[in-house]
Amino acid sequence: MGKKTKRDEKQYWLLKTEPGEWSWNDQASNGGLSKWDGVKNHQALKNLKSARLHDLCFFYHSGTKSRCIVGVVTVVREWYEDDDAGCGAVDVKAVGEMRNPVDLKEMKGELKNSKEFGLFRQPRLSVVPVPVDVWEKICELGNGYEGDGVIVSDHDEVDEQV
Repeated sequence: MGKKTKRDEKQYWLLKTEPGEWSWNDQASNGGLSKWDGVKNHQALKNLKSARLHDLCFFYHSGTKSRCIVGVVTVVREWYEDDDAGCGAVDVKAVGEMRNPVDLKEMKGELKNSKEFGLFRQPRLSVVPVPVDVWEKICELGNGYEGDGVIVSDHDEVDEQV
């Protein structure tokens, strides 16, 4: 049995998109599968290339009307060259919609001590890593997401699924 390496550890990401260009509804259609491409910024590309199979990603609506996390996707195909897009892509699949969308203002209020969170440090990047503690806090703020293995009763109590 070999040692676990950094590459073996699950990573978490935030993928930004303008809802007018690609919304959660677009993502959820077609079985939830899509190619995540069109990333041009060097740092965002480096982040996208670092995404590994089964990594989880927040699906973030950016823009002036809506700045919030609305769902979660998982990486189902790692970085590949894509001549159609002019650079490369990863494929992602919808896991589930956030039970309650988490907006940017709420995140900034609740995560004010999380200076390492790329969304706050480099707000223009379209792909940023999410530290585990930040992932967990955002999931808590959003009452989780469909498909996370948590059952939410009518009384807003959260129970772990057995």
